[in-house]
Amino acid sequence: MKKGEKFKRLVEIMDILRSDEGCPWDKAQDEKSITNYFLEEVYEAVEALEKEEVSSVAEELGDVLMEIVFLARIFEEKGEFNIGEVLEGINQKMVRRHPHVFGSKQVKDAGEVSSEWEKQKREEKERGSLLEGISKSSPALFTAFKMGALVSSYGFDWKQVSEVLNKAQEEMDEMEKAIPTQNREQISQEIGDMLFSLVQLSRHLNINPELALRQTNQKFIRRFQYIEKKLKEKGKSLAESNLEEMDRIWEESKNKIS
Repeated sequence: MKKGEKFKRLVEIMDILRSDEGCPWDKAQDEKSITNYFLEEVYEAVEALEKEEVSSVAEELGDVLMEIVFLARIFEEKGEFNIGEVLEGINQKMVRRHPHVFGSKQVKDAGEVSSEWEKQKREEKERGSLLEGISKSSPALFTAFKMGALVSSYGFDWKQVSEVLNKAQEEMDEMEKAIPTQNREQISQEIGDMLFSLVQLSRHLNINPELALRQTNQKFIRRFQYIEKKLKEKGKSLAESNLEEMDRIWEESKNKIS
């Protein structure tokens, strides 16, 4: 079965599931409920990509695609648009946003391609501000990363990594000075400034801070579970242990778990 036929089959399956003779659960869903599942599937796809599990990536991409078809079907029932219009829209956008491939425009490098993409996006959306189109539902780390990248394309940025590192240290110093004041609003502001500067440092080092933090979270889980395992081997629970013992096992886990 060809790719187009397989996609058509997925659309047909969704049509059946949402029909009067279909599945009660699928028929009960709306765009709000499916949004939750859509986000869940996207995060699972990201996790599979991080683990470099090819078979899992294929499966999770299928799940994401299914949620897209599901949402398109819901809006089709409302008379808004259908999956065909979704596909046609993105086809036209990809051709329009790549004039250096499908047209005669010349570009120097990937950086210029990115700048041209953002320029066209602003013109198409008729946005008054460069930062207007950033999704309010995006994770905060990613939003900070995106904002830095956008303003950087117009030269509003540090030129050297060392300058960003100095800024991050400056923000750390200000946070340390704010802590003794016990002013929660001021401390919160300084922590936000520090995090923002660290995100920009990540950007200058070509590292996505959202993914970097996700990796650290997973590493923490693996190492803390190592503590739990070692305590269990001793017939002890977390409540029966103490900080000194847990710290010792934690240091041990660093040599075994990356």
